[in-house]
Amino acid sequence: MRIAPLLLGVVLAGWGGALALAQAGGPIPERKNDMKAMQRELEAMKAALDSGDIAAIAPRAKTVHGLLEVIPTLFPPDSATGDTKALPAVWSDRAGFEAAARNALAASGKLEQAASSGDRAATVQAFREMGASCGGCHRSFRGR
Repeated sequence: MRIAPLLLGVVLAGWGGALALAQAGGPIPERKNDMKAMQRELEAMKAALDSGDIAAIAPRAKTVHGLLEVIPTLFPPDSATGDTKALPAVWSDRAGFEAAARNALAASGKLEQAASSGDRAATVQAFREMGASCGGCHRSFRGR
């Protein structure tokens, strides 16, 4: 009898997540918002690098890391059409897409570590790698 309340809780939690996604307009607006948030963070990190404020980079890299953790989930099969720049390769080469997402996730973690260490040279290098990982994914999986 104790399983029924637990099962009900799991089902309701799932519905709540689906409802939240539906209220947000679905995965396309959500991923657009996340990508724009990442862009803002990357621009702020570039400004911090240019000004020598290495300490400001680690929390921003952590934010980007959190956004990147969910990226693959924001491209479900039913979101291939509509107001999106995602190329069909996201779905036809899912393994490649997920590998690119993992590369970006790893790069953001490396950037956070480098910035946390205070090592400017390592942070600059990690920032370049982060940018390259973003570009690599966009070249293969994002249209213009």
